[in-house]
Amino acid sequence: MKKEDIKELIEFFNEMDMNKIKIKDGDFEIELEKFADCCELPKPTPAPIAPAPTPVNVVVSSEVKTSNTPKNTINSPMVGTFYAAPSPGAAPFVKVGQRVRKGDVIGIIEAMKIMNEIEAEFDCQITEALVADGQPIEFAMPLFGVEKI
Repeated sequence: MKKEDIKELIEFFNEMDMNKIKIKDGDFEIELEKFADCCELPKPTPAPIAPAPTPVNVVVSSEVKTSNTPKNTINSPMVGTFYAAPSPGAAPFVKVGQRVRKGDVIGIIEAMKIMNEIEAEFDCQITEALVADGQPIEFAMPLFGVEKI
């Protein structure tokens, strides 16, 4: 299965009203699962008719975390583990302040024991590294803050 096919499968899965899917085709196997505690907000409870003090539930969503991220970002195309360099001890693909061109490799995401090179989607300058080397990442998670050139 090609990287583009996996991307389409993940997008399709995110749009569907299901929490888990497993696909097996010969030697290829993929399993996707949504976690309800990170993606769904609790349903509001109706307010009582008689005025009475009620506890206030505070819900912190992942959107709060992303508000601190720069306006332009390069996001993860898949779930996996992010690696900033081609091998342990090697120089990272990109550094803060570096200019990259569309198609330049900016990192690697390991997904299902396959190393996938992640390329810049546009010409830009790296302004901030938003994930650490070896960090688990989610689909569409910002990897780098960038300034488009």
